[in-house]
Amino acid sequence: MLIKEKEKKKIKTRNNSISKKLYIQSYGCAMNFSDSEIVASILKKEGYITTLNPHEANLILINTCSIREKAEQTVRKRITEFKKNKQANSDLVIGILGCMAERLKEKFLDEEKLVDLVIGPDAYRDLPKLIKETNEGRKAVNVILSKEETYADINPVRLNSNGVTAFVSITRGCDNMCSFCVVPFTRGRERSRNPESILSEVKQLSKIGYKEVTLLGQNVDSYLWFGGGAKKDLLKLPVNKIKEAIDFSMLLEMIAKKNPKTRIRFSTSNPQDMKDDVLKTIAKYENICNYIHLPVQSGSSKILKLMNRGHSREWYLSRINAINKYIPDCGLSSDFITGFCNETEKDHADTMSLMDIVKYHFSYMFYYSERPNTFAQRKLQDNVSLEIKKRRLQEIINLQHKHSLIRNEKSINKKHEVLIEGLSKKSDAQFFGRTSQNTVVVFPKNNKEIGDFVKVRINECTSATLIGEII
Repeated sequence: MLIKEKEKKKIKTRNNSISKKLYIQSYGCAMNFSDSEIVASILKKEGYITTLNPHEANLILINTCSIREKAEQTVRKRITEFKKNKQANSDLVIGILGCMAERLKEKFLDEEKLVDLVIGPDAYRDLPKLIKETNEGRKAVNVILSKEETYADINPVRLNSNGVTAFVSITRGCDNMCSFCVVPFTRGRERSRNPESILSEVKQLSKIGYKEVTLLGQNVDSYLWFGGGAKKDLLKLPVNKIKEAIDFSMLLEMIAKKNPKTRIRFSTSNPQDMKDDVLKTIAKYENICNYIHLPVQSGSSKILKLMNRGHSREWYLSRINAINKYIPDCGLSSDFITGFCNETEKDHADTMSLMDIVKYHFSYMFYYSERPNTFAQRKLQDNVSLEIKKRRLQEIINLQHKHSLIRNEKSINKKHEVLIEGLSKKSDAQFFGRTSQNTVVVFPKNNKEIGDFVKVRINECTSATLIGEII
């Protein structure tokens, strides 16, 4: 009888472990992938373990992106595929997180009945309660946006980690209100994280063997800590409190000083917040990578004004000049949106000419897709045909490939310090890593290990990759 009771307990334990498996899939920006690690941490405390197989999970979460129409279409298709799993597992719960969750909550829950629960970017702490509501047959939704950094005290579970590089979020939200962008509506106002919690997370990552961190935010350069709350609330404080505020250049220096053996990157920057103090700090510390992602979106001042970007072509180029002055070997990348409202061939030519001036190492390039409820959707006309958008995009892509090759060819016969991040996609006999400028390098293993810093001499290149050998 005692043996039977023990067997029953084993079966119950086994069944509980099966019912506590989480599959989480992320789309969009690095911030979403970082948020998924926070979600995994919250649910780990509830007994969930992550799985790479959605068929064995009883909780599937999709962390979504709304910044482009194609991203939404991809997510919708994936949710439909996951719904088929319910035929084999009636207890399966499917939820959406992130930006689409905030924007399409009623549509997904009520009209199309695609998902069981909907959670916005600031509500992940509520997941255990929402899952319980779902299991009890009720609708579960929370998309309320916060005015505080909501996850500073959570130690993320590093999903699919290489054990070498990690994301650390430092800000949330955006105040810039670009006319084409949904981020301020889906992620709320800008607020920054307590610097002590950031330093603690970086220190812990270094302690367990991570060699590089990337500081994340919708706009990292606008980081400003003055005790908490939305950035706009700073103006309500006394002058002495304003003077005590910690900005991004200060935070960057604090992290670099206290973690001299850790490489530091950051993303994404907004041009008008890229101050000289930040550039001087990058130049001052060897462990801060010489790489800046500085989205411009268009090379036409007319289009930049319609986009409400807050800067002109000339002002942007002055920032590029400042970068080249303080960090002569800085890697540069950008974002481009072609075919925005009222864009003419001259505006397109202005973008191409700006690219010729800067010669970015690489860029992220898209044609404009109208996003619901943005200023552009409400007040501007999407009047560039899809055919023209695609043609202009291809011209931008072709020019970027040309510039990437020019930049990479300049590295031939030069030596770069590279952090080994993993095996090359094409050969198990080779490793890959990145230079300080964020360019991918592949090279023979040469008895080294993942996580090692190595000196690599570049022998050849493509437009996307440097090819070399350890020296």
